[in-house]
Amino acid sequence: MEDKELVTSILKDKKTQAFSHIVKKYEAKVYSRVLSITKQGETAREVTQQTFIRVYQRLADWRGVELGPWITAIACHLSINHLEKEKRQRRTIDASRLEQPSEEYSAEHEERLVLIEQAIAKLAPDDRELIRLFYYHKVKTDEIARRTGLTQSNVLVRLHRIRERLKKQIGNERDE
Repeated sequence: MEDKELVTSILKDKKTQAFSHIVKKYEAKVYSRVLSITKQGETAREVTQQTFIRVYQRLADWRGVELGPWITAIACHLSINHLEKEKRQRRTIDASRLEQPSEEYSAEHEERLVLIEQAIAKLAPDDRELIRLFYYHKVKTDEIARRTGLTQSNVLVRLHRIRERLKKQIGNERDE
C-alpha cells in the first residue's frame, strides 16, 4: 500500500490499524536519524516513539506523496528540542549547585565577614544604600538607577569604586 492510501484509510475510513504499517515502514529510518542526532540509544528510542505519536496526531496536516521526509523532519525537530531541553536542565542543575552556600564554618571566613560589615558601616549613606540594594536585596542596576535618580552607568561606576574602596580598607585593616 502506498503512503497516500494508508493515510486516507486512517483518516477517512478510521482504520487505525493501518498506522502500524507506517510505523513498520519508517521506524528503522527514524530511529537511525534520531540516534545520529542524540547519540544515545535510550533517548533515540524515546524520541522515535514521540515522533510516531506526533505523526499520528498531525496526520491530517500531511500533504505529499511520501511520508518519509515529513516523518524524518518531525523526528529531527523533536531530537533537537530534546537536546535543548537537556541542556537547559543541566544549566539549571549547575546553577543550583553554584547558589548553594558552603556550610563549612571557618574563623577566617567569619573574621572576613566582620571586616566587610565594618567597612560597609563606614561608607557614606548613599554608598551604603547602593551596596545594600545591589548585594543584599539583589536589585538590578537599572532599577537602582530608577530609584536613586542616577544613570545606570553611574550606578555601575559607583559600585565599582565602592568595591575598590572596600577592598583597600579591608586589606589595610587585615594588615594591622
